[in-house]
Amino acid sequence: MARGGSQVARQAEIDRRFMAAAIRLSRRHLGLTATNPSVATLIVRDDGDGPVIVGRGVTAIGGRPHAEPQALEEAGELARGATAYVTLEPCAHHGRTPPCANALASAGIARVVGGASDPDDRVSGRGYAILRDAGMEVVEGVLADEAADQMAGYLIRSLKKRPEVTLKLAVSADGMIGRLGEGQVAITGPVARRQVHLMRAETDAILVGIGTALADDPELTCRLPGLEKRSPARIVLDRTGRLSPHSKLVLSAREAPVLLAVSSEADADRKAALAAAGVSFLATETFQGRIALPELLEDIAAQGMATLMVEGGAETARYFLEEGLVDRIALFRGAKTIGEGGVASPLDPDHMPPDFRLLRQARFGEDLYQEFTRTS
Repeated sequence: MARGGSQVARQAEIDRRFMAAAIRLSRRHLGLTATNPSVATLIVRDDGDGPVIVGRGVTAIGGRPHAEPQALEEAGELARGATAYVTLEPCAHHGRTPPCANALASAGIARVVGGASDPDDRVSGRGYAILRDAGMEVVEGVLADEAADQMAGYLIRSLKKRPEVTLKLAVSADGMIGRLGEGQVAITGPVARRQVHLMRAETDAILVGIGTALADDPELTCRLPGLEKRSPARIVLDRTGRLSPHSKLVLSAREAPVLLAVSSEADADRKAALAAAGVSFLATETFQGRIALPELLEDIAAQGMATLMVEGGAETARYFLEEGLVDRIALFRGAKTIGEGGVASPLDPDHMPPDFRLLRQARFGEDLYQEFTRTS
């Protein structure tokens, strides 16, 4: 390979390395940035001794400020002539503060490496155009799929006006998700369960059906030490308002939001008692005796929620699958068997919907984790 080609290949490898680091950094505020995605920016400078990170930023809790101005502030004058690695195309629209693309130009950044493209009409292509018009070198689409996967909730909400839906299932070795009439049944081990709590910390909301809420009396919070305050909103499909005021969900409603998706059939007195305990309500439409999911998801997205994890039970999981509203399947396969009286899982690794592909897998203790994403 010619010397010039070698330098190009080396720079491409450096770009991938720092973009991968930026994508990892962007996880820090997943589930905490409201309507904005959790984006990360790294400012990298090379004065002859190799590239060094001189500034870093991630979208602040609540969504502002964005990652770019935070990274530029940390870098200070070292930003001049440096490279900025940004996991999402820098914003191009004016508010009270200038667009991030303009901020990068004003700071003297020489080169910008971008990950995913932003589908927002106010940004798409315009952020990069501002950078190029300012004389900066722009490299688009570095680890674009990985960056987009990290902020899939924002991208799906922008394009489909609903949150990204992840169906989480723990399936026993004999294909069951529980046992009839026995409430919660431990299928996976402690390592896998801790991973589920981490997933909760990174999502905007968790949803279960009223059957699961009554049978299991779950809390659905994040109980990892230090991450308790990152518990997501808890949503229950409860068409007629049957959730008990004495349930763990209601008793913890002032610590982490609880929203009941109810119809006009819900008892007014029961709703008043639940509201007095801190429960909020999502008024829903019904179709053939069930809550209309597409309309419910639109309302959830309108409240700023971009990621939704469906945790149970079997009927609710099937309903989301039947409606074609699942974007990601997070499947934990335990080593234990349930046996007689088990509740069959709506799917297992050998019987996945045809439009899903395996994205990643891992071992958590004795349990196998597989993650599938929709291909169309």
